[in-house]
Amino acid sequence: MRALLRSSAAMGLVAVLALSGCGFSGEGESPQAADLDQRIVVDNFRAPVADWALESDAAYILSLSGCLETLTRYDEAAGKIVPSLATGWEQVSDLEWDFTLRDGVKFQDGTALTADTVVNSLRTVLEAEVPARAFNPTVVSGVEAIDERTVRITTPTESPLVPYRLASVNTGVLAPAAFEGETVDPFGHCTGPFTPVSEKPKQSLTLDRNEDYWGGQVQLAGAEVRFITDGATRATQVQTGEADVSLSIPVSSLSALEADENVKVLKADSPRTATLYMNNGKAPFDDVEFRQALRAALDLNTLAGSVYEGAALPASGPFAPSEPWAIEGAQTPQQDVEAARQLLAAAGYTAGRPLEIIAIVERAEFADVATVIQENLKAVDVPVKIRTAEYAAVEPDLLSGDYDMVLSQRNRLIDIADPIGFLTADYTCDGGYNLSHFCDEDYDKLIAQAARTADTQERYRLYAEAGKILQDQAVNIWLVNEQAIDAVRANLGSHVQDPLARYVLRAETTKSGS
Repeated sequence: MRALLRSSAAMGLVAVLALSGCGFSGEGESPQAADLDQRIVVDNFRAPVADWALESDAAYILSLSGCLETLTRYDEAAGKIVPSLATGWEQVSDLEWDFTLRDGVKFQDGTALTADTVVNSLRTVLEAEVPARAFNPTVVSGVEAIDERTVRITTPTESPLVPYRLASVNTGVLAPAAFEGETVDPFGHCTGPFTPVSEKPKQSLTLDRNEDYWGGQVQLAGAEVRFITDGATRATQVQTGEADVSLSIPVSSLSALEADENVKVLKADSPRTATLYMNNGKAPFDDVEFRQALRAALDLNTLAGSVYEGAALPASGPFAPSEPWAIEGAQTPQQDVEAARQLLAAAGYTAGRPLEIIAIVERAEFADVATVIQENLKAVDVPVKIRTAEYAAVEPDLLSGDYDMVLSQRNRLIDIADPIGFLTADYTCDGGYNLSHFCDEDYDKLIAQAARTADTQERYRLYAEAGKILQDQAVNIWLVNEQAIDAVRANLGSHVQDPLARYVLRAETTKSGS
């Protein structure tokens, strides 16, 4: 029998997320002094795209909105997994983990939280047609109730990261009534501090305080989460007071916001890298020398200094240098036009149709990034055209491989707070989010080995080795390591920035004044 893992969760993680200055409290204000009738507006950068199915990215909206809660939670300040709806967990055999549920928790419809209700919710995700990247049959083989307060998770192979998987927002728990219709209905069926009461599809979600929240008094009366894809609009609305919180602020708006005494700009190191994804399954990107040529043609240092105005650092590969699993000795690729020309010749490339870069509009700077890349590639006679689009509109083509290149960014710890989720979903042959359409047998073997490695340092070494394969084969071009940049009104109190954008509306958040 394995040692009981309580709130310390024994898998020390992520110095990169042990962040300073990522939150603040209202100046001198205590929750008792807060106006309990206040409501706030949160501008989020993306709308749900699959109704409210928990296995989809809609779970992130429900989580940041203070509705959806999970058995465990990643504490971004402490850098570890901590209890949430479960108070403790124990690995009872090589393949089995038991989670003990918190007493006295009720769903917002009055139903008691029991092992059976948790199993019902988790099985819905596990059995989905397109299951969640962090919680699917390849990594979880079964979920069952052992007794009224104990849920057992069974895995097909030994996995030290089960508590991390249960912190994924996709494993959030809804009451049985949420699953009775043709689509998932979270309204009144969460456990969190806020309950959704109405929505304008693709526009906004309105929430009220959960008066019976298990975690104590909720300080705000409610909130509206707006789905604003344009970064400049999000920045403007927090400055005018139309929004109290705006997530993912574009660099171009920073100077104006930082000069406004009514706004606080929050910055934190983030495991997020702006990336030029290339479709490895389609010519000419199926040739490694062609991909290496494009990388050699790009000036990442100038890109970071110009478009990002120094607020991001040029990337040295799929990981940031500060991460404990970074590739040892990795350096930022330097622009070398002559080497790019030689690699293009070796690949047998001759200019033909313009290659297309899709710039995702949710990241306002990507249009400018695309222009810089276009100019860099023009210098080596690779013609490029640019198309801007919302992510939801192009995701089906990205997943099916019907594209050339796309500018996007992926948070390496968003599926679970360990890179195994990112490295598996994005780059294994059967990865559920393999936009690059990359497949390499040696890489897959390394990831499978890492997934069952309990020793933290050895697992990190394997991650670095896998990252080196990705970098050596120029699977994508990792452009800059970004910061998480949010902006909030100065009268917001007890707000804590989450670099992973999973927890925004919290019970302790307050607002003073009108």
